[in-house]
Formats: sequence, structure tokens, C-alpha cells
Amino acid sequence: MADIHIDDFCRDAALILLHLYNAFPRPQAIYVEDISGPDEPDEVGLHSKRYMACLGTLLWLANEGYLRYDSLIYQDGIDQAVLTNKAFVLLGAASDLRLAEPPADLPGTLMAEKRALVEQIRAALRGGHSADISTIMRFFFASRPDAVTSPATLPHYQRPPLDD
Repeated sequence: MADIHIDDFCRDAALILLHLYNAFPRPQAIYVEDISGPDEPDEVGLHSKRYMACLGTLLWLANEGYLRYDSLIYQDGIDQAVLTNKAFVLLGAASDLRLAEPPADLPGTLMAEKRALVEQIRAALRGGHSADISTIMRFFFASRPDAVTSPATLPHYQRPPLDD
């Protein structure tokens, strides 16, 4: 049996982290329906397992130190969420795992930027393949923020010489 719940978790985590990265450093409200899609509570007011799993992903990311937030908005989401330094550093780090190679004719600065982990996550989400999303997110979660390499330190990053 496939672990579809893990694929959903990886996709939700990727979308949440990208949402916060795109707004960084501004705190944002994150709503479960914006990540997992619309959900109608049943006749007794309970949300679906899928909806609750997405809410669980939000809370897990906070408990594991990838984001901070001020308050839970009932079961709808979290308020004033922002990436932690740990997540920001990991997302901006050069990725050893590449799902998409940048075009060879890009200037060095853009080439380095396209090799960042956040760009690999974007590429995986654009591709829409669960296996790629799961692979890049497992790589993200296995990474250590103290062992990251800035894309700017890659040999492809070329600075023009300074004129004296």
C-alpha cells in the first residue's frame, strides 16, 4: 500500500514553506483550505481527515522549528506565521539534489540562485509528481542548517572584477 498520507504531508509542507518564504520576513496567516483545498465539515462539524492532516502539518512544522506563529485560528489555520532562521537558511542553501537543472546560458548569479533548495522545491511542485515532491522534501528535512552552502559560494557564481 502506498503511503499517500506521506505524499500529502510533503506537498503540504512544501506549499506552506514556499508561502512563508515568498512573504519573508512578513508574518502571514496561513489557512488550511489555501493549502489542501476546500473542505466542508460533516453534519457534526468535523473536518475531513485530509483537512486535519494539513492542519497537523502546520503544527508539526512549528513544533520542529521550521516556522513560528502567534495563534491558532480555530481549526482554520495559524496566524502571524513566519519562517524560522533554520528554515530560511535551509531553503536558501545550495541543493546537492537537483530535480531541474537551470539553463546553461544563465549568468552566474542567476545560475547560483536557481540551484538553491527553494528553487528545487518550486520545480518539484510545478512538475506535480508526488515522488519528486516527496524526494525534495525528505532531502530538506534531512538537511542540517549548520552544514549548508550558500549558492553564492558555488564556482558558478562569478563576480565582475572591481575596477581600481
